[in-house]
Amino acid sequence: MPVALEYNRPTMVNSLHSQPAPFDKDSLLAFARQVLENEALAVSQLSEHLDEHFLAAHDLLLHCRGRIVVSGMGKSGHIGGKIASTLASTGSPAFFMHPAEASHGDLGMLLAEDVLVALSNSGESEELLAIVPLLKRRGTKVLAVTGSAASRLARLADVHLEVRVEREACPHNLAPTSSTTAVLALGDALALSLLEARGFSAEDFARTHPGGALGRRLLLTVGDIMHREAHVPRIPLSATVAVALEEMSRKGLGMTAVVDEKGGLHGVFTDGDLRRALAQDGQNLMMAPVADWMTRHPVVTHSGELAANAAAIMQEKRIFGLFVVDEDVLVGAFNMHDLLRRGIV
Repeated sequence: MPVALEYNRPTMVNSLHSQPAPFDKDSLLAFARQVLENEALAVSQLSEHLDEHFLAAHDLLLHCRGRIVVSGMGKSGHIGGKIASTLASTGSPAFFMHPAEASHGDLGMLLAEDVLVALSNSGESEELLAIVPLLKRRGTKVLAVTGSAASRLARLADVHLEVRVEREACPHNLAPTSSTTAVLALGDALALSLLEARGFSAEDFARTHPGGALGRRLLLTVGDIMHREAHVPRIPLSATVAVALEEMSRKGLGMTAVVDEKGGLHGVFTDGDLRRALAQDGQNLMMAPVADWMTRHPVVTHSGELAANAAAIMQEKRIFGLFVVDEDVLVGAFNMHDLLRRGIV
């Protein structure tokens, strides 16, 4: 059972800039833990009471031919904004509409094939009650999420979900806390059940988050990050080590490809190959054929490979760069710095 919360409060001060009185730290920690426990209990009890009404809400949103429009006043509005954002990023086109603005023109954003998700703990929000009948007359379906099945908003809705909490986490049982947490969790349950029903994948999620780390990892290919054409270090099979060093210095990737006249890759010469060669024959190295010291059968990738997969190969093989070969022809190159710049590693 949720409990009323109390702790040894400091005496209220008149100014925000006044020095607050000391408080009992142990009591405060116990109070904070009880807040979390009360909110967790609200979510747990909500989970136990999911029934056919949740299935009806899920079905309504899954078959929505337009957009899901979430609306609510005050704290419910803040929760609604997050729910709309989660829906939109997980495969269910959605946006938030402020109910007060809706009465002053924003109703034009809704079409008959849309679904309105109306959030109100009391179910008596006048701003929502002013617009719901108008929307229903034009054919827009309404899913109401309230704390009372007897409320006016619940009775007007096509589908109603009741989120009743025994007590708010607020010690005065006034500030929306447990109730808003429960509604937020219910919104997640709806969004993710829709994600499952739509077969929305990690790759789909990445496409709605191209600016994030996940988007970069799942969307960027080797072709997106590699150096191309004249920026790719390459020398002919007949070149000397001195020519290889000059090319490596000019292109700045710490390696060069060794290719035939058709662009076929026969080997690579890297800083590591140079160090090994110097250790064995430093005196005569510069004029030696690079083919004598290059790494044959090097690890390569192709331009369509995910950059994240190429990075994993480089880490596994402990190599600093890769050449890119498409249809047996050298087309590009990149190194770990390129991966770092694009946020892949």
